[in-house]
Amino acid sequence: MHILLTPLQLQTLLSYAAEMAAKLALSKTGHIRPYLKKSEAFKRYGRKNVEHWIGLGLITPRKDGNHSAAWRIDRMEIEAASKSREAMRYL
Repeated sequence: MHILLTPLQLQTLLSYAAEMAAKLALSKTGHIRPYLKKSEAFKRYGRKNVEHWIGLGLITPRKDGNHSAAWRIDRMEIEAASKSREAMRYL
């Protein structure tokens, strides 16, 4: 199967890949946290989107403790879900 991309589509995909690589590097060096709180993810990506991605299994919320512990979402998981959604608009 061959998929032909326009220069704009290729530029967009490469831009997304570079942005994700930069965030991964910042996360691994400790400059940004590797996880987002669930409430922070809601603010950044929209509650409906986050809940939809959780329902599809694209992202997995994790809970640190028992009753009152906050839910965490892996930064790279949610970023990948977000960028793939944006990329689908261009393709």
